[in-house]
Amino acid sequence: MAVVAAGALTLTGLVTSAEAADINVAKNAGFESGLANWTCTGNSGATVSSPVHGGTSALKASPAGLDNAKCSQVVTVKPNSTYQLSSWVQGGYAYLGASGTGTTDVSTWSPGSTGWTQLKTSFTTGANTTSVTVYTHGWYGQAAYYVDDLSVTGPDGGGGSEEPGPTIPGAPAGLAVGTTTASSVSLSWNAVSGATGYTVYKDGVKATTTTGTSATVTGLAADTAYQFSVTATNAAGESVKSASVSGRTAKDGGTNPGTSVPKHAVTGYWQNFNNGATVQKLSDVPANYDIIAVSFADATSTPGAVTFNLDTAGLNGYTVAQFKADIKAKQAAGKNVIISVGGEKGTVSVNSEASANNFANSLYSLIQEYGFNGVDIDLENGLNSTYMTKALRSLSQKAGPGLVITMAPQTIDMQSTGGEYFKTALNIKDILTVVNMQYYNSGAMLGCDGKVYSQGSVDFLTALACIQLEGGLDPSQVGIGVPASTRGAGSGYVSPSVVNAALDCLTQGTNCGNFKPSKTYPGLRGAMTWSTNWDATAGNAWSNAVGPHVHNLP
Repeated sequence: MAVVAAGALTLTGLVTSAEAADINVAKNAGFESGLANWTCTGNSGATVSSPVHGGTSALKASPAGLDNAKCSQVVTVKPNSTYQLSSWVQGGYAYLGASGTGTTDVSTWSPGSTGWTQLKTSFTTGANTTSVTVYTHGWYGQAAYYVDDLSVTGPDGGGGSEEPGPTIPGAPAGLAVGTTTASSVSLSWNAVSGATGYTVYKDGVKATTTTGTSATVTGLAADTAYQFSVTATNAAGESVKSASVSGRTAKDGGTNPGTSVPKHAVTGYWQNFNNGATVQKLSDVPANYDIIAVSFADATSTPGAVTFNLDTAGLNGYTVAQFKADIKAKQAAGKNVIISVGGEKGTVSVNSEASANNFANSLYSLIQEYGFNGVDIDLENGLNSTYMTKALRSLSQKAGPGLVITMAPQTIDMQSTGGEYFKTALNIKDILTVVNMQYYNSGAMLGCDGKVYSQGSVDFLTALACIQLEGGLDPSQVGIGVPASTRGAGSGYVSPSVVNAALDCLTQGTNCGNFKPSKTYPGLRGAMTWSTNWDATAGNAWSNAVGPHVHNLP
């Protein structure tokens, strides 16, 4: 009996010790189940497969406007107990904290890092505290931050630490048609939390599966419309189908009317107004220009919609018939003539489904009426990446794979991949022709090496271009935009020799200033100028010097 009693006491002691062992009371702490158990403000959070600290997923949260991208979870705790709070973070400013502790709420932060950094703090619960909110957030105007392997270690408050099993994911949103050919249609959609795969349906029949958020359906008939939908899947099952979209294949052998853009190209803006620069017809634009951006389309009373009104009076009687004939003549000579939307005084806003549709439909009408090869986005008063992406993909679907799409953001717009302009460029990378950032009318900016550079130097051009080249754009999608003369902009003019030196530095590693990129980008698209009119005012000095240099790049 004594022996049995002693054994019972020993067993009881072991059980008590196990019950008292500290656990991680956070659920889905490694974000392996998407955002299950987590709530992020303003839909600012998403799970990503890279970078991760452990497992296969991590949290990415992106501050925007007045939203600091706060993601939180309520955890069950034990009163009068101490908990160790930690997580691994990377990217922009990242905060980790706990509120509602019943004693002193705590937080800690990191000013941003390129690698994983661990944040640690601790808190003690009050006498009546049974739940605490743990959270992470970034900071206003800063880059997205990443979080992984969060831990709230302490006594089990009754919630345990078992991760929830997967649940059937929701239907994907944002299904959109991208590039089409005579036999294929490309599709993309938004990621779904908790999904491990997606199934694409064509006219209600399973067409293909993928683990990503895009797919191309092949083997289709030319010039034929199809209905597409997509579902999300995981171990628990398959979601209901998304809203369907219609995609039409191109005509057999058909593309968007016009010519292809050369490997190295010069872009020039042509002014549809008289501001003191030389007044030109399109036929007056020198042959050194490969892409001519007609400036600008006009806003209408319909949200997102644009039109074009040739300034016949301001352009010395230039008629619409002459204008259209000149477009055809330029195209016959191998040039691309596109319509630019925006400018310094542009008021076009695309910030809803309706305005995105209006934008795409009205631009397609202009393409059909005038024969434009594409569109330039020069919205200097901000844009919404979600709806501009939808609008441009819709336009691409209508116009076909030959559509030329260029962008002319300001320097501040391309400092971070989290900016709306940069996000738009990356979102449409498969149909984007070139981004000609405006390296003028700018304050000092950061280069890709983290140093500050002032406009007006070769280093300003090369160090800022490096951000785009290393931020996800293909070299063929990067161009250098500068004024054609000192009168073409308020500040930031550089001589053609500086432009050519920057092109040499980026493509061949020669003629660099203090900044030298870690590698060369021989495929760099070229250069852009505002404007062909100001160039003509200065005797076409810019295009005569930069044009041949661009065309002779490797």
